[in-house]
Amino acid sequence: MNKQKRIEILTRLRDDNPHPETELEYSSAFELLVAVTLSAQATDVGVNKATRKLFPVANTPQGILDLGLEGLRDYIKTIGLFNSKANNVYKMCQILVEKHASEVPENREALEALPGVGRKTANVVLNTAFGWPTIAVDTHIFRVSNRTKFAMGKDVVAVEQKLEKVVPKEFKVDVHHWLILHGRYVCTARKPKCGSCMIEDLCEFKDKTE
Repeated sequence: MNKQKRIEILTRLRDDNPHPETELEYSSAFELLVAVTLSAQATDVGVNKATRKLFPVANTPQGILDLGLEGLRDYIKTIGLFNSKANNVYKMCQILVEKHASEVPENREALEALPGVGRKTANVVLNTAFGWPTIAVDTHIFRVSNRTKFAMGKDVVAVEQKLEKVVPKEFKVDVHHWLILHGRYVCTARKPKCGSCMIEDLCEFKDKTE
């Protein structure tokens, strides 16, 4: 795919949704960090249902620690892998209290050192909470990037590196939101909705649907 096509795709996505936001509900960097950690292999809808009950009761690292591990588990038990996620979030809160004065660090290395936080979660937090031009590649972005031929790669890191290279600076802060939403609602896994896709004429996917 050439540069001109990529810019046209990004321009259309931006015109359609100038200020895209994550569908995870949060009101602070800490709430976002917890929500993203809980969202691994789970839906945003499922995470929001749990955090709507959790955050009014505990939305700071100390608040979670005061709940206790069992208390935290009770709030998130509807989410897949809740046992390991509860352990990670609890340990994360201990580290935030002890090493970071209960603040979420605006630093990739410090974020990735937290339990349950990998590169993708760190990228989401840096981008969405702090406005960094980082690109978090999830299954939706991986699929859309490869299927459209926008930024092809054999794994999520390769796709991230390609996106970093080909996405112009003016689009970088928002591109991962646009691609996630496009993959979630239009360029879906089993049967993409090519007939109602705003970038169908620019997409290089060979097996387009009606």
